[in-house]
Amino acid sequence: MTHVVDGASILLTGGTGSFGSRFAARVLAEHSPHSITIYSRDELKQSDLRRALPDSHMLWTIGDVRDRDRLRNAMRGADVVVHAAALKQVATAEANPSEVIATNVGGSLNVVSTAIDAGVKRALLISSDKACAPLNLYGQTKAVAEKLFVWANSDGPGLFSCVRYGNVAGSRGSVIPLWREQAKQGTLTLTNPNATRFWLTLDQGVDFVLWALENMRSGEVFVPRLPSVRISALASAVAPGAAWQIVGLGAGEKAHELLVSRDEARRVGPTETGWAIYPSVRNVMPDGWEYSSGGNDWWLEGDALKAAVAGI
Repeated sequence: MTHVVDGASILLTGGTGSFGSRFAARVLAEHSPHSITIYSRDELKQSDLRRALPDSHMLWTIGDVRDRDRLRNAMRGADVVVHAAALKQVATAEANPSEVIATNVGGSLNVVSTAIDAGVKRALLISSDKACAPLNLYGQTKAVAEKLFVWANSDGPGLFSCVRYGNVAGSRGSVIPLWREQAKQGTLTLTNPNATRFWLTLDQGVDFVLWALENMRSGEVFVPRLPSVRISALASAVAPGAAWQIVGLGAGEKAHELLVSRDEARRVGPTETGWAIYPSVRNVMPDGWEYSSGGNDWWLEGDALKAAVAGI
């Protein structure tokens, strides 16, 4: 069965990150793209990935999403765009607001504008749980980026949509690699042992993006159905017997991840993989419904959690 990426020229912004690297490898292994262009600004990461993926279908472009002219050149001939480029560290964003706004908002506007001009058929934004009822600047910039991608459907013939999910287990900067390193010293730093998070692996993230590219119709924000994990249970699964140092939640950090807010519920409908937040009211979900890792009815616990951690 063919997929929209088969035979397509794909442009992947931020393509040397954890998601982009896995996405490119999976598409090469499982589909038949015409080409995959990695668009990013870090020449060292591009060099490393080029060695890891020595495939003639891979193309490499050094560029920043802030640079509209450079992005316009890279966008020529693209059929599918996956926009993963962003500044993502919450604390860094709070300390450098102009930089994160320029990349996450200005860069996303550049992607949308150049994609429309180039006649791109499908463009998908990789958003974040932090865009939902945002408490920090990073989340606020992602919320604006979602709005830009939804708006783009009214300004061109192509399809523009978003995927929204939480932290990816084992990705760069995530807590599991940190705790494994801390375990060598015997003590883990925990923000709040009662906090919860959704569980999503890198390959599950790629699967969800591929599903969204195939099923997007116009302006949806797709949210996956995921299990929740308790931070205390995750710490015990990663480093059994290690001591804990409770450091408290950081500024703008939530105790529970929120992927769909109560205010969005009237625009939400179910999909085969989770939910879609539509641009217009659907009145499908009941008033007061939300999708939070703390109020979830699907938990990853015990041996299943230990097995999941062992696979990261």
